[in-house]
Amino acid sequence: MNCQPHWIRPVDIWLFNNQTCLLCDEAIESALPICSACELELPWLGESCQRCALPLPLPMSGLICGHCLKQPPAFEQVHAAWAYDFPVDSLIVRFKHNSKWPYGRLLAELLGQCLLDRFNCGQERPDFLLPVPLSVQRLRQRGYNQAAMLCHWLSAQLSIPRCEHWLLRTRDTPAQQALGAKIRKRNLLQAFALAPGTQVKGLYLALVDDVLTTGATAESLARLLLNAGARRVDVYCLARTPKPEGAP
Repeated sequence: MNCQPHWIRPVDIWLFNNQTCLLCDEAIESALPICSACELELPWLGESCQRCALPLPLPMSGLICGHCLKQPPAFEQVHAAWAYDFPVDSLIVRFKHNSKWPYGRLLAELLGQCLLDRFNCGQERPDFLLPVPLSVQRLRQRGYNQAAMLCHWLSAQLSIPRCEHWLLRTRDTPAQQALGAKIRKRNLLQAFALAPGTQVKGLYLALVDDVLTTGATAESLARLLLNAGARRVDVYCLARTPKPEGAP
């Protein structure tokens, strides 16, 4: 008597199963789970600040925004694929808060393609990728760090090593989404530290996160790394939020 399950039929079904687009559910044959029409309609980041990736109107293309001119950030450059708009904003929220990991994986793959194009055009590759850390309390509540997952996928696609434990969040802070820039900066004072024994002197590092809003988190981490001797710090993120209404 053979009590082993019969796997031939399920494997056969899986091998010949047609993949569908995660956004419109249409059948596709591409390697990524998104059809060409939906990919084209994503809110790709167009003209933006050369430093912080803030979306800019067309007449200001190729320039640096006023805020970066007045107060240059510690990070050198932000690489974001999209403006934080529909449907990317919805996909990120589902990935970040509802454990819909396929959405995060899809966006990471598309961002990785953009970064590979930059590298092929002569952009220098960073030495290591570092995910923005979560506090222990927030990690226990959510069960995973979305930035660490993005970092893992990008590391494999870009062939750049990642170091998930170099950066520590030493103090839990309130959720940043609804806070202004000044309050965010105040919240993040002494919120991060380098893990004991971490050596970053002379390294070119890239921080990985899902969304850049005011840049307060990236600024705090980049300043920490530069003070420790890092040569350069960039930011890789899925999306960049536009300038808030009424902001100077």
